Amino acid sequence: MIARPDDRGFRVVDAYSRIVRLGEGVGRTGLLSEEAMDRAVDALGNCQRKLVERGVTKARLIATEACRAAGNGDAFIERVKQETGMALEVVSRETEARLAVAGCVTLVDPEANGVILFDIGGGSSEIVWLDLRNRCGARGFALTRFVRSWASLPVGVVNLAERHGGVDVTYAVFEAMVDDVANHLKDFALGDDLTAAIGAGGVHMLGTSGTVTTLAGVHLGLKRYDRRRVDGAWLENGQVGDMIDRLREMSYEERIDNPCIGADRADLVLAGCAILEAIRRRWSCERLRVADRGLREGILTELMAADGVWSKGKGGRTGSRKRGKT
Repeated sequence: MIARPDDRGFRVVDAYSRIVRLGEGVGRTGLLSEEAMDRAVDALGNCQRKLVERGVTKARLIATEACRAAGNGDAFIERVKQETGMALEVVSRETEARLAVAGCVTLVDPEANGVILFDIGGGSSEIVWLDLRNRCGARGFALTRFVRSWASLPVGVVNLAERHGGVDVTYAVFEAMVDDVANHLKDFALGDDLTAAIGAGGVHMLGTSGTVTTLAGVHLGLKRYDRRRVDGAWLENGQVGDMIDRLREMSYEERIDNPCIGADRADLVLAGCAILEAIRRRWSCERLRVADRGLREGILTELMAADGVWSKGKGGRTGSRKRGKT
């Protein structure tokens, strides 16, 4: 994602996304496979060409759970540097959680007393509690200061589907996946305090992942995925449950044929639903807001904030002329 800062945030000038399943097989072998690395290097080559073509002046390039977990993660990082010229940074789980927050905080309800933000990835899932009861009017990027507790679960859609199966998902298989995730939620710091905060009211969920955008797309009955309608959409708790049930009732072929799922996600989407269901059973909120944004937006926001492009007396457009593209 390449963007220029402006007065209200930033304007995206180019973006590219491709599912490469880098962590495929890591749970079984402990290593990144040659095929997965080939797919990733090919995609990263496209990214590098865009960086050069767009004249990017500042960038942050990160890798997450697959490279953290794999025994040959460092070797892959070196291969990427040699073949594409891109120097990837393997970030910690804490940094990944913080970036997810930074990328999504503009979607927080300004009247909310708290938010459970979750990011369901391929190899891990991040959960963050933003305690906003004393926000004192803070909004936007400033809300990143209100992280009360966070956790990074070593389960994502790829490794969970590999362990339990993602094609023919029976009721028993789905419940086994939910239980798998639930075991990792038991140690969430201040989990009981979060439960009490939800009971007091004013707490909503904020989800960023292919899972929640898929659920929103199916709920909206989109014939073709439309980010403009999905990003920022609200789903009531009952609607989320209905959509999960609807996806569970679909056959693998029906999931492939659905325009909001497709072949790339057909064997992963129910694993994502199981992760979401485990979170919902642990902490039930009345509303879920859907974010079609996340780590990339978080990185851009932090880079621009560090440059002071939104500081008082520095117009965003002036800053963009001085600093070029990020």
